[in-house]
Amino acid sequence: MSADSTTTTPAAAGADAPGVHPGGRHLGLALFVIAAAQLMVVLDATITNIALPAIQTDLGVTDADLAWIVNSYALAFGGLMLLGGKAGDLFGRRRMFQVGIGVFTLASLLGGFAPDEGLLIGARILQGVGAALAAPSALALITTTFPAGRSRNTAMGVYAAMGGVGATVGMLLGGVLTDALDWRWVFFINIPIGLAVLAGTKFLVEAERHPGRLDVPGAVTGTGGLITLVYGITRGGEHGWTDGLALVSFAVAAVLLSAFLAIQSRAKDPMMPLRLLKDRNRSGSYATMLFVGAGMFATFYFLTLYMQLILGYSAVRTGFAYLPFSVGMGAAAAISSKLVSHLPPRLIAGPGLLVAAGGMLWFSTLGTDSSYAAHLMPAMFVTALGLGMSFVPMTLGAVSGVAHQDTGMASALLNTAQQVGGALGLAALSTISTSAADDRLPDAAANLYRAMGAKDFPLLAKAGEALTHGYTMAFVAAAVMFLAGLVVTFVAVNAGKQQHTEGAAPVHMG
Repeated sequence: MSADSTTTTPAAAGADAPGVHPGGRHLGLALFVIAAAQLMVVLDATITNIALPAIQTDLGVTDADLAWIVNSYALAFGGLMLLGGKAGDLFGRRRMFQVGIGVFTLASLLGGFAPDEGLLIGARILQGVGAALAAPSALALITTTFPAGRSRNTAMGVYAAMGGVGATVGMLLGGVLTDALDWRWVFFINIPIGLAVLAGTKFLVEAERHPGRLDVPGAVTGTGGLITLVYGITRGGEHGWTDGLALVSFAVAAVLLSAFLAIQSRAKDPMMPLRLLKDRNRSGSYATMLFVGAGMFATFYFLTLYMQLILGYSAVRTGFAYLPFSVGMGAAAAISSKLVSHLPPRLIAGPGLLVAAGGMLWFSTLGTDSSYAAHLMPAMFVTALGLGMSFVPMTLGAVSGVAHQDTGMASALLNTAQQVGGALGLAALSTISTSAADDRLPDAAANLYRAMGAKDFPLLAKAGEALTHGYTMAFVAAAVMFLAGLVVTFVAVNAGKQQHTEGAAPVHMG
């Protein structure tokens, strides 16, 4: 979720900024504004998933391009999150929060009216840009708006809860809107929320600005490199790995990402300070979260397609079908948050990732007529239980031993790793899935829709079997991703048991 699926500010959010804290009723309104914004940004990573089959049918989106509707948001959000945090430092957190919400709301309007897949993907990129500008400032605005003590602790708790429930709300709301109205309403729903948030920003207290400059070259090379890499993976899977455009994409990605690292090592105000990667526990946590994001994003994507296209679930039923995932994730996160003070992080996250990989292998045994109660529901719960065990120790590992002024940046990098990992993983796994399905039946997805329209039941059965085979191969690959994360955890993360670190932000669980 997309377990997509919480962000933090790259600057220290703990210090009180000068200024008068609003009181009483205004504090309640300020909390509503920040919570609504956080919920909107988080749920948008999952709300579109439920509408994917409807979007594909309405706009005639190819199987290869369908993943871009999810990936374009994740890439822009993850790739520009650190730049958005820096912009808040320089130009004012409230101002950048307002700009980000404004861009996000406008992009949602464009997405709702998009007449074709190209404009829809463009709107999703713009949504990601808006989220990357707004989300990093939200946490800092809590510390400047709410006085230290009970009111700030309550606000932090609500903020964290929005990160946790956002993915679930996205699934349920996406199902209801798609079934009751139209898939376009998964975008239109953001407009009244966005306008209400913008109106309420007058209750937020501006944070102190910091000197420095934006690392625009770093943002361009880093985000550009990721986009061309994902395009190369998608293109190679569709047209063969010797395809000229795919090879050019990989070459451009290599040049841009190398340039990004060179810029970060020399820049006075880098977007991603490389010093944060020198500690093995932090770099290990980031690498693990990259693999976790890769497997988790793909799980939501392929399970949604499987439930709607193969089992014939409605969008609403699909949304409710994900409830065991949320229950398992929440339960495991609560348990692991207590275990971190008794066990080293790798002894919590490692077994968790092993359990998650087991859940993925369980999903890989799905057939065209698998039962929800006996197969889908328990596999969902097991996978969520495993993933939930990994989030808290990895978050604490990312901020453990970090200088106070770098705590926000360290947490933001963990969120970035999850979003980027999700985009790269979904590109790779959708390539595997499409190739496996088309080996059984060329153009399996197109044949499924053709068979539905013509009521050609033999072709429908054959296409359903081919697509299911493709999905199960993707689940096997996701299990490998989690096992890779497990290896990284045990090799790189050697921290001992620890207490919660002040300033750690929640991580997207979707």
